[in-house]
Amino acid sequence: MNDVQIVKCACADCVFVVSTADAVEADGRKFCGDACADHHQSGAGCDHAGCTCNG
Repeated sequence: MNDVQIVKCACADCVFVVSTADAVEADGRKFCGDACADHHQSGAGCDHAGCTCNG
C-alpha cells in the first residue's frame, strides 16, 4: 500500500499541491498555508506562483 505524500490544498480556489509533511491542518483537512487554513479571513492569498486564491 502506498502512503499519500502530496495532496492538493483543501482550499477550493487554491491550485497548490503541498506535501503532507508540510501541510497546515485545520478542520481535519490539509492546506498549503495559514491563509488558506483560516479561509482567507484577512483577505490574503497563499502567494504561491500562479495561484490567485484569496477566499
